[in-house]
Amino acid sequence: MPTIVGVRLRNAAKVLWFDPAGNEPAVHDRVIVRTERGEEIGEVAEASHEVESSALRAPLKPVLRVATAHDLEKASALTEREGDAMKVYREVVKKHGLDMKPTEVEFLFDGSKAVLYFVAEERVDFRELVKELSSRLDTRVDMRQIGVRDEARMVGGLGHCGEQLCCVRFGGEFQPVSIRMAKEQDLPLNPLKISGLCGRLMCCLRYEYDAYKDFKGRAPKRGAMIETPVGDAKVVDLNTPREMVTLSLPEGGGQVKLPLEALECGKGAGCPCRVNAEAFEAARAPALPSAFAAAARDEQASAPAAEPAPSRSRKRRERKPGGDRSSEKSAPKQEQKAAASPPEKQAEQAKPQAPSGRRRRRRRSSGGGGGGGAGAPGV
Repeated sequence: MPTIVGVRLRNAAKVLWFDPAGNEPAVHDRVIVRTERGEEIGEVAEASHEVESSALRAPLKPVLRVATAHDLEKASALTEREGDAMKVYREVVKKHGLDMKPTEVEFLFDGSKAVLYFVAEERVDFRELVKELSSRLDTRVDMRQIGVRDEARMVGGLGHCGEQLCCVRFGGEFQPVSIRMAKEQDLPLNPLKISGLCGRLMCCLRYEYDAYKDFKGRAPKRGAMIETPVGDAKVVDLNTPREMVTLSLPEGGGQVKLPLEALECGKGAGCPCRVNAEAFEAARAPALPSAFAAAARDEQASAPAAEPAPSRSRKRRERKPGGDRSSEKSAPKQEQKAAASPPEKQAEQAKPQAPSGRRRRRRRSSGGGGGGGAGAPGV
């Protein structure tokens, strides 16, 4: 049986098999391999092991060597060069006015070629673009059109859950995802909530689809009537991860949660249409204290409200008659000030004050007759 080693290359959808060629790389080691495009650097994902000959679809390419310190320095220099090339790539695309979105630039390890990735809705004629890029990058250019999902995998990011994108974290080939998977999991059919950064349906919709489908195939549907020791109950909710069924009991008996295994068939048709009495009592027992607490709350709410205590301002108004203490204290002080003032000032204060001019004008205007008021017309 042939011996293989699994290597994950950059922008590769899955782990590729190579011939170790006498090398013994460990997992997570960096290795230099030969591919159809040329020499590339990758990371070992599977250690050397034997496989069946029937599992090989094509002859294996060799692993040239385990990456040395010099190889790692060269790889880091190529990464810096790719950043500069990306700026040139965007500048030239904008200059030619092409309807395409530059995504990434990748230099092969041997420097023989640069692979330029882009996203476009339609076919693009980039012959003049390739000529100018080849002259400015001083290497052979290979243009590669990709889809929006591949773009999200290359760029990376965080999903709605706050974790790294599934296409980046788990890799692998893209599997078809349909809107039926979202319906089966009772998710809101809002494109903003079930779509990923790429604008397509999220890959994670496929992960739990089989579990939801299996549970709903064994559980009763919402709205179904189930036989219980206290009468027929209605299914109001299903909890797939915990495989729990919520029943609404008759005559205001509240709700009770039961495991799916507590339901059995009472008609001999294999359908979950009846609840086991022991499981029903065990599931209903924890709900009794909450019912007593609800009754206590209702009784407390129906009791007459206690009369509120009088406020401080009300207490002040209800004091015994005898005048305000503050006014009593201030009166002697005013008399002392008046006695201490000179006689001339006391005489002026004793004189009656003449009415103001405004009041005199108002009295003249309010008198009867035709005449001399401010608002009367001139003769």
